[in-house]
Amino acid sequence: MSSGGGGAKRKKQHEEHEEHVNHERWLVSYADMLTLLFVLFVVLYSMSSVDSKKFAELAAGLSAGFGAQSVAFSGQTSTLDGSGNSAEIVQIDPGANPGDGKEGSSNLTAKQQEAVKAAMAAEDRKAASQDAQAATKEAENLKKIENQISDVLAAQKLLGSVKFTIDKRGLVVTVITNDVVFAGNRAELKQGGRKILDAIAPTLKKLPNNIEVDGNTNQLKVQTSYYPSGWELSAARASTTVRYLIGKGLAKNRMTAVGFSDTKPLIDPSDPRSITMNRRVDIVVLTTLTADQAALLPAAAGSDSKLHTGQTSAQAAAAEKAAQQSTSTTESTTESTTTTSSHN
Repeated sequence: MSSGGGGAKRKKQHEEHEEHVNHERWLVSYADMLTLLFVLFVVLYSMSSVDSKKFAELAAGLSAGFGAQSVAFSGQTSTLDGSGNSAEIVQIDPGANPGDGKEGSSNLTAKQQEAVKAAMAAEDRKAASQDAQAATKEAENLKKIENQISDVLAAQKLLGSVKFTIDKRGLVVTVITNDVVFAGNRAELKQGGRKILDAIAPTLKKLPNNIEVDGNTNQLKVQTSYYPSGWELSAARASTTVRYLIGKGLAKNRMTAVGFSDTKPLIDPSDPRSITMNRRVDIVVLTTLTADQAALLPAAAGSDSKLHTGQTSAQAAAAEKAAQQSTSTTESTTESTTTTSSHN
């Protein structure tokens, strides 16, 4: 009996002890959480303290490295320097589209808008000037290519069989095909045509430019004998010329053959010369300029933009010397006239 009662008493005391322990354990977790929160806020506070001197040094270093000019990189006052309360508030139009930039000028004064327009016009003039300079330089380079080709043709007495033009595509070397390059209604090169291409090929081979060969027929309404129409005949002549030039060492990935039939007359079809002049092959040294710059090539080329006989290097040098002497004479006359007027 006594031993049974003693066991019950010990069991009751043991249950009370376990219940007391469960009630106190949450305090440990709560204390840990408070400690962590305190440490977190201390760290955040320490990070929010900005050393203005060190920040200015960092900003100067970044500005020098990237070449940027802005408030953040020029050491000017910002919200980090404690001036957040005095910052200017910029009103943003809720209907504005921040991506297109069109509404951004609506809040500018008339004077500011004029300044923006003037800046844009100045930039356009600068771009136009650069394009004009590039076109002028390209026209000079194409003229030198003409001189080199003319030198070889003149030495072989073939200069009269070729004409030159500078247009927006580049330098156009026009080979008249009438009984010289191709026989009537045929696309096989004659001996005279091979001699002309042999003279032209070495110069073309040295160039980095791509080459386009255009086949053209005249406007006579005559049924072609060996081809369905002038389209096939002109394309065949262009392809024959391209294959011959490739055989002379020109890279095939630089070459293009195009047939125009009678759609690109060189001179007015009503002109009696059109029968022979419009029946031709054009070898075009394509320009490397952009489209905007290439559009200025005819104006930059001046008289060379019209069909003309090739000018040799010697002829070009003589023409340049004559032009310089003419300019020098004009300047001397102007200076003499100015001096006489000042004495009077």
